[in-house]
Amino acid sequence: MAASENPRDRAVQHMFNRIARRYDLLNRVISFRLDNHWRKQAIQSISTAGNSFILDLGSGTGDLTFSALKWSPTGKPVGRNPEQEPPAKAGARVEGSTACPRIVGLDFSLEMLKLAQTKSRSVPHGEQTRFVLGSALAVPFRDAVFDGVMSAFVLRNVSDLALFFSQAFRVLRPGGKIVTLDMFPPSTGLFAKFYGLYFYRLVPWIGALLARDRDAYQYLSESVRTFHSPRMVAKILKQTGFEHIRWRKFLCGSVCMHVAERPNRSDIPA
Repeated sequence: MAASENPRDRAVQHMFNRIARRYDLLNRVISFRLDNHWRKQAIQSISTAGNSFILDLGSGTGDLTFSALKWSPTGKPVGRNPEQEPPAKAGARVEGSTACPRIVGLDFSLEMLKLAQTKSRSVPHGEQTRFVLGSALAVPFRDAVFDGVMSAFVLRNVSDLALFFSQAFRVLRPGGKIVTLDMFPPSTGLFAKFYGLYFYRLVPWIGALLARDRDAYQYLSESVRTFHSPRMVAKILKQTGFEHIRWRKFLCGSVCMHVAERPNRSDIPA
């Protein structure tokens, strides 16, 4: 991908390249393995009969992509094999098989994508995935080609959330769904106090111990502390043009899943 001109985006990209090899381990430890449950809920929200060709936007090491292969409601991999190659724009760098995929993962961290491609060789149906190096703010695919867009723990890391959603809207077919998972500052109360002690103070030290990168996990804590509310994220989705917007909170509001749809009208501008 062409690196973003935004200094924050470049810093975040560099950070994820640094911590890629320990990223999955830290996710399991920090969330007490609850991240697997949250991803399962997201997959079951997007896996309907009409959702056949899926984009994992900000796929990282492919956790959500491979979860979709495992946890669809029917017990079968999400999607179908399209008759054509994914319609990437010229110049998009592709990691892995050139076989027609069911799910395409897009991420701006090359180190994350290398790990995703390695995983794809050992998981069931891994050959039905494709990983592309690129920016979620300049998605290298043509308009209206995906039946679903999903992302997990990405929203806080983009510099322009409205642009992120507009890119998702553009590549979705009319009637397509977007499903996102992310972390949010929890509601006030006893849990919020405990969460503050754990997530804002202890997690950076866990990152220092297990990933040898305290700064990265200090960034993680701060990105949650300063992020939008779930209601504001829903408002941005609506402003982008999505409809039927709903959200579901997990763990006292510290994690939230948003689900929305692109209007099922071909005359809606992307």
